Amino acid sequence: MAVHSKNNVRVVGRPDGRPLMLAHGFGCDQNLWRLVAPRLADSFRIVLFDHVGAGSSDPAAWDATRYADLQQYAEDILDIADELDLRDAVFVGHSVASMMGVLAVATRPERFAGLVLLTPSPRYLDDTDYRGGFSRGDIDELLESLESNYLGWSRAMAPVVMGTPERPELQDELADAFCRTDPARALTFARTTFLSDNRADLARVTVPTVVIECAHDTLAPREVGRYCHEHIAGSALVTLDATGHCPHMSAPEATASAIADFAAGLP
Repeated sequence: MAVHSKNNVRVVGRPDGRPLMLAHGFGCDQNLWRLVAPRLADSFRIVLFDHVGAGSSDPAAWDATRYADLQQYAEDILDIADELDLRDAVFVGHSVASMMGVLAVATRPERFAGLVLLTPSPRYLDDTDYRGGFSRGDIDELLESLESNYLGWSRAMAPVVMGTPERPELQDELADAFCRTDPARALTFARTTFLSDNRADLARVTVPTVVIECAHDTLAPREVGRYCHEHIAGSALVTLDATGHCPHMSAPEATASAIADFAAGLP
């Protein structure tokens, strides 16, 4: 199966620019980069794609067992990089896609010049002295709600994720993206997202990395951004003056600037 059709790959922007792979998070698709991609397109070659099970990816590629592990998503990312023969690429992963990027870069660092982790979390569950932001009861309740009433969950969760009550149009856009996702696939992806623990993988990253966090984020509190920064050698930490988990939607100019500044500074 061709990667282009499997992952609905689109390449836009400057043909001779450094490649930027923009990877969306849970319950979304590549369209949620629509405010950031044009701000980067004059300087960079932008690679957009949908994870298998999301957006306009090939439905036949979905397998619940294979995609119960973030490593499979990382393998898809590497397949895209291989098919496009990307070199010195910068991988930009939002939310759970940041950990897909960690795994991809750790597996094949020769394809990548840098890594951008946008509101990342290596583990959502609290654990002894680690604060991920959620108890096991919180996660179980979230998954049960998602399974029993996915549309209701989508409408209730989108405002929490977006964190912009003064901009209801953004909450509605995220809720609509959630609602377009097949509920059964969303449940598998949610379990993979919220129950994964990639803390040990952070030390495997050997390329220049920037962690971009928001000043206020319900899903990935500041402690998580600091944890990622402290456990990836030589990484930088940028805190945006933004609220919520999706600054590429709520603060696209600041998000694009942070990405561009990092990518432009790479050798």
